[in-house]
Amino acid sequence: MDYETLEYETVEDGIGILSLNRPRRYNTVNAKMAEELEAFWRERLYDLDTHVIILRGNGNKHFCAGLDMKAVMKIMPGMDTDMFYRFQARLARLNLAMRQAPQPVICAVHGAAVGLGFSFALASDVRIISDDSRFSAAYINIGLGGADMACSYFLPRLMGAGRAYEFMLTGNFMSAEDALSLGLASRVVARDQLMDTALELARTMNGKNPMGLRLTKEAINMNIDAGGLEQALNMEDRNQTLLVLRGKLGQKTGRYF
Repeated sequence: MDYETLEYETVEDGIGILSLNRPRRYNTVNAKMAEELEAFWRERLYDLDTHVIILRGNGNKHFCAGLDMKAVMKIMPGMDTDMFYRFQARLARLNLAMRQAPQPVICAVHGAAVGLGFSFALASDVRIISDDSRFSAAYINIGLGGADMACSYFLPRLMGAGRAYEFMLTGNFMSAEDALSLGLASRVVARDQLMDTALELARTMNGKNPMGLRLTKEAINMNIDAGGLEQALNMEDRNQTLLVLRGKLGQKTGRYF
C-alpha cells in the first residue's frame, strides 16, 4: 500500500518498521495519517509474515507531537456533535488497534511524544527511548480533559495510579530518566543507538516461535483486564495447550501453520 503520511518497510524477514512521516509538522497526526494508520493496523491483523513491528517517527526533532491542531481547527467549525464524536472515536481507537495487532510493537521514541503521540507510545508493547526523549499527556493543556486517547487506561497500569494522576492532571513533561524509573520505558539509550537497540530487541523476538509471540501478547493484554488469578491461569493454560498441540501436529505432518 502506498502512503502519504507513513513509511513502511520490511527490513528483515519477520520485522517491519512503521515510520510516522510528517517530519516538517513534527509527525503530528492529521486526518490522512489517522486514515492510513487505521488501514495499516487493520492489515496487520491478517499479516502472518510480520512477527514484530518497530514504530518510530521520521526526522531529527520529535517522535510525534500529537494531533495536528492547525489542521483540526480548520475542520472543527463544520462539525456537529455527531461528526465530532465519530472523529474522536476513530482517533482513540487507533490505540485499540495497536493492542489488537497480533505482532509485538516496539516503540522507538526520540524527542517529544506528546498527546496522541504519547498514547501511541503507551499503546505499544515495549518502549525503547533516547536520552533526549520526553513525554506529556498534553490533553489538559489545550482546555480538554486530561483523560483522552486511552491515556487514562494505559498510564496507571504502566506506572501506577499515583504518578499517573500527576501527569494527567498537570500535563507536565516526563523526562527520559523518569520514564525509565517509573517503568514506562524498557531502556534509555543515546539517540544514535536508538534504532540499533530496537532492531536488536526485534531480532530476539523474531527468533522465537511466531505463534508464541502472538499468544504471549494476547495473554498479557487480556490478563491486564482479567478479573482474577483464575482467569489469568485459564488464558495461560489455553495458550500453552494450543502451542503444544500445534508443535505435535507439525512433527507429524512436517508443517507449521
